[in-house]
Amino acid sequence: MCDLSVKPLLQRVRCRSNRIVVESTNSGWMTASGVAEAPDHINLQGGQVLSGLNVVVCMKQVPDTTEVKIDPETKTLVREGVPSIINPFDTYAIEEGIRIRERLGGKVTILSMGPPQVKESLKEAIAMGADDAVLLSDRAFAGSDTLATSYTLAEGIRKLGGVDLIICGKQAIDGDTAQVGPGIAEHLDIPHITYVRRIVELCPGYIRVERMVEGGYEVVETGLPALITVVKEINEPRLPSMKGLMRARRQEITVWTAQDLEVDPERIGLRGSPTEVIRVFTPEVRASGEMLQGDVQEQVQALVERLLKAGVL
Repeated sequence: MCDLSVKPLLQRVRCRSNRIVVESTNSGWMTASGVAEAPDHINLQGGQVLSGLNVVVCMKQVPDTTEVKIDPETKTLVREGVPSIINPFDTYAIEEGIRIRERLGGKVTILSMGPPQVKESLKEAIAMGADDAVLLSDRAFAGSDTLATSYTLAEGIRKLGGVDLIICGKQAIDGDTAQVGPGIAEHLDIPHITYVRRIVELCPGYIRVERMVEGGYEVVETGLPALITVVKEINEPRLPSMKGLMRARRQEITVWTAQDLEVDPERIGLRGSPTEVIRVFTPEVRASGEMLQGDVQEQVQALVERLLKAGVL
């Protein structure tokens, strides 16, 4: 049951699906009467039943090594032939999508962009429990920055159609930008909520979540369809089951090219990426510091002398 003390607020959100309402707290779930215990992980309002949600989880395959190689011409990561894994933050997004389907019904589709080898990671997501997977793969996508990547993924989601909720990991460990999730939402013109640590309610037409902020969290509501990015505090990802591994082995991964998506060629790949990498280099190793000896007065005098010699003072 939804908390009756916030029902008028919820009604306003349902009337305006693009409106986001924020309630901040660092001490617990806030109601009109004070602090109360948070409800179940996903709560349904007043007996209303969702017939199932169409959930899309955006996943990225990242290098499973610290010895990355850079293409000298494109200044981008060389991904072909490099051991790779599912971006760790995306495993939490996959798990959350599966939990929503288990609780409410519906379908979970994993969407990714990259070279053909990404199929292996998509099969791993299916083994975890996802229903289907789509790979956006074309040489024209190579070299995409976050703007071009989010545009391409958004077009993939448009082609899927009928999406209620999009879930992304908060960021990828190779780029650490946290820009692609919000970028997808902007391209699709839907609301988004970042750094979600808990889905509190999923009711027909809206979602309420707890969003992590420094020193506490915010309670945020918005209408559906929407996009959320999740943090590791939201759940504990499951391991693939034997049944899931067998199903994933048989599963055919759908592959869409730039032609299938009918994307604007000026907005994909290097041509559609306004971010330009000028130079990639290993930082110089700094010389070790010097420990000043003596009592405090002697150390101060020695420090002043060195600063004067360096022209700082």
